[in-house]
Amino acid sequence: MTYTVRPARRSEAGTLRDIERAAGQAFIAAGFPDVAGYEPTHGDDLREAVNDGTLFVVADMTDWPVGFVLCGELDHGLYVQELNVHPDHAGNRLAIPLLGAAENLARMLDLDRLTLTTFRHVPWNAPYYARLGFSEIPDDAIGPDLRFVIARQHAAGLDITKRVAMQRSVAGI
Repeated sequence: MTYTVRPARRSEAGTLRDIERAAGQAFIAAGFPDVAGYEPTHGDDLREAVNDGTLFVVADMTDWPVGFVLCGELDHGLYVQELNVHPDHAGNRLAIPLLGAAENLARMLDLDRLTLTTFRHVPWNAPYYARLGFSEIPDDAIGPDLRFVIARQHAAGLDITKRVAMQRSVAGI
């Protein structure tokens, strides 16, 4: 199947929330059933990200979104807030072109790295990102904005001892 990465459209917010909800179901089998029950990113936040140019989708050959990446600037890097692929399209390595779109945005904003937080031992989380060139950010190198994000994740009920902050340099910076 052929896929295309493009900026998201405001009208796609509902579809992206459905993708996030569906992708979250995989966490049940991984031992994190609470994650599957989290409310997806609010539609207003997604539409605002479209306006800001920080939301990209990967679309199938009919131009229907099957995954997305939502980013924002934190601590002089581009933070990957959400990256989700619908389970029907999992295994097609769609995170790679989505992260490529984020990397291009980081370059345009003159930012030198991508950052993210993820589960340390879930196979399609930290181990996968490590294969894509991400490395763990030492605790003493986590910036104040990312610390705030981690604190919000903890307040939302995530066990931060099972999470890790990671980064990857942006090529060409």
